[in-house]
Amino acid sequence: MTGVQIRIGVMGSAGGDAADAVVASCRRLGRAIAERGCCLLTGACPGLPHEVVLAAKAAGGHVVGISPASSLKQHVETFHSPYREYDVLIFTGLGLMGRELVNIHSSDIVVVVGGRSGTLGEFAIAYEEGKLIGVLTDTGGITTALPALETSLNKPTGSEVVYEAEPEALVDRLLARYRSDDYHCSCYPTREAAG
Repeated sequence: MTGVQIRIGVMGSAGGDAADAVVASCRRLGRAIAERGCCLLTGACPGLPHEVVLAAKAAGGHVVGISPASSLKQHVETFHSPYREYDVLIFTGLGLMGRELVNIHSSDIVVVVGGRSGTLGEFAIAYEEGKLIGVLTDTGGITTALPALETSLNKPTGSEVVYEAEPEALVDRLLARYRSDDYHCSCYPTREAAG
């Protein structure tokens, strides 16, 4: 592959119980991201984003984690977060809220799965920054409230939000939009060049 990999950031619930169907959707999402030659980026946390990581790695994907910690020791002992599955861990030392900015700024496309208040913050940053955002519906959490929230925001930021229940279709729709003529950066490979 030539060029820079498209970075898809997945933001979602780091804790709480998730239904088996939601976990399965997250696993399908990770596989789809890897199979399409994209780099997966997460907040290096447990929960739903970690399910995406596990599947992406199993499919041969490249995974980057943006940690709120300043070291691996703090990442594991203070934030109780996984690390073995990542190709690269970036230690921001910014805490959970500060890490959100790095997550969003480092992502070309942001995908929301489930989510609680932290994920809502990440959605708000992505929306304000004009990012292309995907929402994997039927994953619970804030994803159920985002359509109404987006309508009530009533602020043109350049952000586009795509809602889809099927993980593979969501990734395909997001990549098609990102690679479209009015969105495309020539430094990213086309789907054909990616493989």
